[in-house]
This record gives sequence, structure tokens and C-alpha cells, in this order.
Amino acid sequence: MTGTLVLVRHGQSDWNLKNLFTGWRDPDLTDLGVQEANAGGKALKDYGIQFDIAFTSDLSRAQKTCGIILDNLGQSGLETIRDQALNERDYGDLSGLNKDDARAKWGEEQVHIWRRSYDIPPPGGESLRDTGARVWPYYLTEILPRVLRGEKVLVAAHGNSLRSLVMVLDKLTKDQILSVNLATGVPMVYKLNADSTVASKDVLGDMSGAH
Repeated sequence: MTGTLVLVRHGQSDWNLKNLFTGWRDPDLTDLGVQEANAGGKALKDYGIQFDIAFTSDLSRAQKTCGIILDNLGQSGLETIRDQALNERDYGDLSGLNKDDARAKWGEEQVHIWRRSYDIPPPGGESLRDTGARVWPYYLTEILPRVLRGEKVLVAAHGNSLRSLVMVLDKLTKDQILSVNLATGVPMVYKLNADSTVASKDVLGDMSGAH
């Protein structure tokens, strides 16, 4: 019997609110972000899951989301592994810039290409493919073996690091993944087959709020 993999994008951060490119910068959750993380935790509690281990990134917005979720489940002491392999995509020279200011500087079309293309990185930063190149090996060596042993595993991370995982799990092409947005604080519950393919996927909340 294989286990369960739950992916959750962190709640809204201060820079999400301010419309800034965040990447590896480390802003805190907003009050709304805390509410979103609590809502995700309550949804998982209602779902009836208890985790064996949690993984999160090296950034505090994901770590806080992870902690809030585990608090809601009465599992605040659960072993939690932090690794920058799960960090958000590095936006390089765009980090800290307002998205409107970036469009004014480089042009709407160029910024759209950087944000939404699969393999064209912004200056000094990572593309989605580059992000996947560090997320996928970490998933295969550290996370997937635990799920296949029957453990229930929580991964609280970021829009792009999780999109690179969703791309593989949901068998999406590099064109299909470009239109996928993950809502903040909404858990995605995957049950895997013994061959690591997806047996079922449940989204515990409203994905229409994705941004």
C-alpha cells in the first residue's frame, strides 16, 4: 500500500500583496496568508489525515504555512525537513521589482515571456525548467521513496517549485503547465500507485482564487 503526498502552496506573502517579484527573497505572510494557511490546515483536518513527515523550503513563508497547517492537525512537533531545493523559482534581476515597473522597463511581452515561458529565464534567474531541474531530483530521492513506503507526506512550498512537481504528477506538457496556477493555501492530495503514478488527486478547496 503506497502512501499519500500532499502539496500546498504557501499563503499570501507581503510581496504577493504588493505585486513584487519574490523568488528567493524572504518576505513574511500577510494576515490573509495566515488565514489561507489555517484554512488549508482545517481542510486537511476535515479530510482526516495525519502526516508522518513534512518537507518545506528554505524560505519562511513556506515554513510558516507548514507550521500553521501542522498546528491545525495537532502535529506541531512533526519532523520537518527544510531544503532550498524546494525554494521558489529564482527571479534573478526581477526579484524585488514591482511587476508593473518591470513591464515599464523591459516591455510587457518580454516580462510575460519570463514569467510564463517554460525554458526562458529572466536575467540572472531561473526558468520553470531550471526550477524543475533541482526539484525533481530532490523529490525522487527524498520524498517519493517515503510515499512509496506508505508514509503520508506534506510538502509546503511555492507556486513554481510545486508547478514543476504537478507537471510530472499530472503528466502535463511544457505547454499545458504554463496555464496552471496554484491557489495559495489550497491542499492537493495525491495518492500514488506502486509505480509512482497517480491513483487519485483531490483538491481541498477553491482553485479559482489562484493568482
